[in-house]
Amino acid sequence: MDNKTIQHLKELESESIYVLREVAAQFERPVILFSGGKDSIVCTYLAYKAFYPAKIPFPLLHIDTGHNFQETLDYRDALVKKLGLELIVGSVQESIDTGRVKEETGYYASRNKLQITTLLDTIDKYKFDAAIGGARRDEEKARAKERFFSHRDEFGQWNPKNQRPELWNIFNGRKNMGEHFRVFPISNWTEMDVWQYIYQENIPMPSLYFTHEREVFQRDGQWLAALPVIKRKPTEQVVKKLVRCRTIGDITCTGLTESKATTVADIIDEIASTRVTERGGRADDKRSETAMEDRKKAGYF
Repeated sequence: MDNKTIQHLKELESESIYVLREVAAQFERPVILFSGGKDSIVCTYLAYKAFYPAKIPFPLLHIDTGHNFQETLDYRDALVKKLGLELIVGSVQESIDTGRVKEETGYYASRNKLQITTLLDTIDKYKFDAAIGGARRDEEKARAKERFFSHRDEFGQWNPKNQRPELWNIFNGRKNMGEHFRVFPISNWTEMDVWQYIYQENIPMPSLYFTHEREVFQRDGQWLAALPVIKRKPTEQVVKKLVRCRTIGDITCTGLTESKATTVADIIDEIASTRVTERGGRADDKRSETAMEDRKKAGYF
């Protein structure tokens, strides 16, 4: 990478570390929302840098849909052990079993939206007052409306018209009883920035991000993993393809990209030439024009 890129990454890193330290200063019980995707991984490593040589002062919170890729869970457990972190797991299956949510049925059934209730229940159970996430403004139009400190009301809901101004990186974490904040330290990063930072810092990544052979089937113009948690139509034929994940989530909504990228450098080259947006392969964003914003208003990540 050239000096201009390195300096750009240093500035982004410095901003994110400042945000993370502000969280530690302003809140009593913060937590890092960890999905096992690249953005939450980078946030965790930034927190590691921000408080080194002390341990990260926040636990990790993973909302387990029960439909996660096994590679994601293996990576999560290895990272927690490596960094000596506290891991809290919220279970969507438990939310279903206790009647808190009702499982969707049919070909397009997904547990992705069900995570909202599990997340809000877990935040309330542990009394977290700040949940740190890896959302970036370049990902999706609803996320572009987020502040660094994004206020949530006592029901965990987000009102994009009721957010605090953040002039000169002055953050206002004041809240009333029962309210909390979502905090997004890498808001100003792009997908390219994230991968260049991963390359620069030599951060290990889940194998799902790199090209591998997998049984897949095509639905609505995208490849999905042929796994038991997705009910296939009779016309959807399973084939083997060389694919990788560009963004990782619940199996039912994570589209796979045909790719030959086996290294981080390959991924950077691939992103530089693609015309498809990062979340273009996410089935959950295609349910409606405002799918992401609707989920966020209800309390989604």
